[in-house]
Amino acid sequence: MSSRRRFYARPLLATAASIAVLTCVTATAPAVTPTASPAAALDDTYYQDALGKTGATLKSSLHSIISDQTTLSYSQVWDALKVTDQDPSNSSNVILLYTGRSQSKSENGGDVGDWNREHVWAKSHGDFGTSTGPGTDIHHLRPEDVQVNSIRGNKDFDNGGSAVSGAPGNYTDSNSFEPRDAVKGDVARMILYMAVRYEGDDAFADLEPNDSVSNGSAPYIGRLSVLKQWSQEDPPDSFEQNRNEVIFDRFQHNRNPFIDHPEWVEAIW
Repeated sequence: MSSRRRFYARPLLATAASIAVLTCVTATAPAVTPTASPAAALDDTYYQDALGKTGATLKSSLHSIISDQTTLSYSQVWDALKVTDQDPSNSSNVILLYTGRSQSKSENGGDVGDWNREHVWAKSHGDFGTSTGPGTDIHHLRPEDVQVNSIRGNKDFDNGGSAVSGAPGNYTDSNSFEPRDAVKGDVARMILYMAVRYEGDDAFADLEPNDSVSNGSAPYIGRLSVLKQWSQEDPPDSFEQNRNEVIFDRFQHNRNPFIDHPEWVEAIW
């Protein structure tokens, strides 16, 4: 069981300051101008069947909406991430999720120092591997340092643990992983997207969040109470909004509804 800490035990500003002094590490998500459609336009079109609903009814409506998507192969994910996670300050680089490091797009692979494809919803939690579908859904696939990706492994998410080497602001223990403050909400919204998109009606497992940090290979990820807290305390920023729009426009043609409507997290869970 993770040692529990309050999120505010390490204030965002203090964390950002400590990270900023480290070479090649981005302290917060880069500022980009989102190209996302205004919320009102999305509500009049994309989300119109979900408006006014709550709980299981809202979840079901959103599932129907976002299940209409184009799927990618696992090899196509490499090229997609070079676009979705491009560093707005350097078009030759991507931003790594946990480290915040800006790294050359060409340095992807499996060697130490490379970046690879992190499944935020760990692929063993539901045993979907890299199959087209949840295994290649770029709403939860992000570039990450090979070693840090290995440290995270298939652990659930929670507060607590020891500092992760090479990834300031991240913590881990035997059964959980805590990402840096700047992407806590991003992680939460990716997990909750997966829980809505994959409901067991498309030959894949019914993925669901719970309040455990010992889920193993079951199709669950926790800790839900902490993920909800992270989503509230780290609302969508311009990098996350822009990423959602790029996925919608250029790749999968579906959206993460919790980026467009963060209030729907509480409305469902």
